Amino acid sequence: MNELVREWVRKAEADSRTTERESRVTDGPNWDAVCFHAQQAIEKYFKALLQEQGIPFPRIHDLSILAKPLFPSYPEWETRRDSLERLSLFAVQLRYPGEAASEQDAKEALVIMREWRARLREALKLVR
Repeated sequence: MNELVREWVRKAEADSRTTERESRVTDGPNWDAVCFHAQQAIEKYFKALLQEQGIPFPRIHDLSILAKPLFPSYPEWETRRDSLERLSLFAVQLRYPGEAASEQDAKEALVIMREWRARLREALKLVR
């Protein structure tokens, strides 16, 4: 694993930790932050795996588009594409007035992040 891939993983893990921490806050949790950082963690993990495999990728936040070149190697992932589309909504949408995540959105984002984090860490041979 080269240094750039390791950096993507470090950034992904930082977002994952932020998601986990904020999801446990009892006094004024920021559900928007839970959802946003969950999406960011998986985006960065996808970029780490794409980088590791030498697959160029655009500067986008759509997880389905990032995942698409990996589906031939991981065909089982395509069956969970809907979860990627759901998580992708949190990349930009919640950053503007008039939109807000609910506690239920945050719980869903957390579950999706955990599922994809496990898959991507396994693909990157980071399973512990």
